[in-house]
Amino acid sequence: MAEAPDPMSSHDVRGGPAFSPPFWAVLLLTALAGGILGLGSYTFVYARGFSYFSDDPAACVNCHIMREVYDGWNSSSHKAVAVCNDCHTPHTLPAKLATKAINGLNHATAFTTGNFPEPIFITQRNQDIAQENCLYCHGDLVSMISHQDSATPTDCLRCHRTVGHGR
Repeated sequence: MAEAPDPMSSHDVRGGPAFSPPFWAVLLLTALAGGILGLGSYTFVYARGFSYFSDDPAACVNCHIMREVYDGWNSSSHKAVAVCNDCHTPHTLPAKLATKAINGLNHATAFTTGNFPEPIFITQRNQDIAQENCLYCHGDLVSMISHQDSATPTDCLRCHRTVGHGR
């Protein structure tokens, strides 16, 4: 007959020493995780984070620096046919969400730290996305002049930078 394990033993059932982190360490890690989760949740709600999952152009005005850009779009020819996401995010869902996540993190960091230029400017990555979306909508119209297969394709934004924003 096998003996029952001693409940007061400092060894686990495999014979090794039992590990139990100190209470203060558990308490500290729990408080740290709760603080990060709580502060992150508060910030997300305060910054209207859920609005960025929509296609509503008003979400872009959550940041005061975008007011002029939004007002320009609101009076542009593109207002009737395109919202911000149509030009500034890829059209496939995974790429769109990845772009929104990358841009959201970059924007949150820049606006929280105050480290951004005024007026703001488009990054090369986002300019490439906008160029791709210009051709997505207008490709048939500009196929003869776009030189897509060239080493130096035509940059739509070089001449039409202000079209979507009406400036």
